[in-house]
Amino acid sequence: MDEDFKSAEHFTALGNIYFGHKDICTLRIWNFLTHCWDDNQLDNERQIFCGNIETVPTKEKAKFPQHFFPECKWSRKGFMRTRWEINGTAIDLVNIHLFHDASNLAACEDFPSVYCKTRRRALIHTIERFHLDDKNGSVPFFLFGDFNFRCDTAGVVKELTTNLTAHRLQSVKNESTKINYRNTDGNNILTVGKKEFSHADHQLKFKELWLKEFDKELAPLSEFLVEYPINFIPSYPFEEDPEMPTDYMSTRCPSWCDRILMSPQVKDIIDTDEWTYDMIGESVCMGDHKPIYLTVRLKPNKGSTKPTCLVKTLDSLKTLMNQTLVDESLWREQSNVDDAGIPPSPTSSRYVVVKAISSSINVPGEENCVDNLEAENGVLLKETTV
Repeated sequence: MDEDFKSAEHFTALGNIYFGHKDICTLRIWNFLTHCWDDNQLDNERQIFCGNIETVPTKEKAKFPQHFFPECKWSRKGFMRTRWEINGTAIDLVNIHLFHDASNLAACEDFPSVYCKTRRRALIHTIERFHLDDKNGSVPFFLFGDFNFRCDTAGVVKELTTNLTAHRLQSVKNESTKINYRNTDGNNILTVGKKEFSHADHQLKFKELWLKEFDKELAPLSEFLVEYPINFIPSYPFEEDPEMPTDYMSTRCPSWCDRILMSPQVKDIIDTDEWTYDMIGESVCMGDHKPIYLTVRLKPNKGSTKPTCLVKTLDSLKTLMNQTLVDESLWREQSNVDDAGIPPSPTSSRYVVVKAISSSINVPGEENCVDNLEAENGVLLKETTV
């Protein structure tokens, strides 16, 4: 458990719990300091490492380079890796946490979005690091965690807004912006803001099969990462209210953020016909992310990856990284844009005063908001048809 939050250089907040079933004949864990199996590490029945775990040799842990962070703030995103030999078969188990989408509006600008490119960049960096690790070698790996993979937001919005009219709603006081997509009757069908994504049929629409078509982030990495078919609903963002365990929050487009991926070499060490890939707690409050689980059956006494297989992989990774890299200044600028994707040249604008439903509710914006227009006990908004 990486719990030392005071260590800005190392803290990832990642934690892993491993249970070895009593039916396992032989079980060993890898020492990343001595670069060999630690035969004495598992003599005790239970071991717990928490707090500051920098000196624990049976894990490899790292944060992503600071220049990977789209908002120029070094957060705790990174990975933690352990290696196990189970009945003579070696595997790496890697817990990873990738970057989120800071703004729905910026994510709507294009696909892949600036956030998608940043996640891809971090994934390539991680896989490349494993393949270049001469001291520890390479074995088949399972890569799991909160990848923060998002659906093609631009494509989803286009799909949902056919025959709808876009209206930009902007607060004159604080310049916050959102877009309402309305039907011919003037009803809001979809609202997109920096941290708002709300559909008129929000709780059913995103559980339908059509959305899977827009789950595209993993496609460019299919040569390096494989996944079993997904037959569960998007794992994020669920309400954290225990009374609403199956409802999505209207903050982000529901997406399959939480995944369990594998290196292609895993197919050589598992029984491919025996697997289950599904969601835990679909009808129970589990937080904003629903956990995902994978069960597979490992074959015993399988060797490591042949080094000759890695040369082609490294070349392909380098090519993909070069395709993903963008101009750094543009990358930083895009990641902080709130109004990305909003067309210019509005056709018409009007000011709307939004008032509280009760005089006891304190609504900001009671002073003059623009020129001589006054929003008495309300907030003045500028609405533009785009």
